[in-house]
Amino acid sequence: MAFSKVFTIPGRGFPRFKKKGRNDSLYLEGNIKISGNRIKLPKIGWVRTYEKHLPPILVKSNSNVTISCFAARWFISYKVDVKPEHVEHSYGGVGVDLGLKTLATLSNGKTFPAVKAYRKAKSKIAHLQRSVSRKVKGSNNRKKAILKLQKAHYRVASIRNDATHKLTIYLAKNHSEVVIEDLNVSGMLKNHRLAQAIADGGFYEFRRQLEYKCQWYDSKLTVVDRFFPSSKTCSHCGHVRKGLKLSDRTFVCSSCGFFLDRDWNAAINLALAGSSPVSACGASH
Repeated sequence: MAFSKVFTIPGRGFPRFKKKGRNDSLYLEGNIKISGNRIKLPKIGWVRTYEKHLPPILVKSNSNVTISCFAARWFISYKVDVKPEHVEHSYGGVGVDLGLKTLATLSNGKTFPAVKAYRKAKSKIAHLQRSVSRKVKGSNNRKKAILKLQKAHYRVASIRNDATHKLTIYLAKNHSEVVIEDLNVSGMLKNHRLAQAIADGGFYEFRRQLEYKCQWYDSKLTVVDRFFPSSKTCSHCGHVRKGLKLSDRTFVCSSCGFFLDRDWNAAINLALAGSSPVSACGASH
């Protein structure tokens, strides 16, 4: 059936065959019911979940679920109608500068430390990878070793996602406008000295979450052009300092003598590039 659609539906490609044990997932469509922490699936029946209470399915017609497996853990996802939540923002616009040592520096001086989940678990993951390579292919011991390695990677991803979710919710829920920079993440990853730290920060996931959460909490997301010199511009007088190195962690203006932390100065410049009243408190001379 999937092969016949290649010639009848324009733009439909050839079917991709799935192999057991790689990206295991299935799609079910039909009558789905929710009762507490249980969900009734077509052809499977009632399935108990670890959630205390599952959100009810408001749209009964054409309801469907997707079941997927990650590190021997099965997850289920389905659609739920959610109305946007009206929130009174406590602050105005805020600039957010992403970094490596600190996950984010805000224009009001608040910083969020980087969790560095992969860096902390790097030695353990390397040990598990060596253990997998020593096992005979196709053996049960190799399957057990691969499962341990998958759980280690899943734990790193969960820690990183938890920190990103908490930060993006705080920004979207408490600020009327969030100003970020359009980072060229794929180009930054070509720097092999910083690629691991950049990937561990999850910059792309940060922007992706911020885009839909700003819609949830009725806040505005402004993305500044990637060529905007936020780090090289003085937030006090506007002078652009050329030749600023990555090792220079303190910005010192050669025109007015103003000095400030490099990331904080960049965050203030991003906040000033927005359209809402700025929640910025720059340092003095």
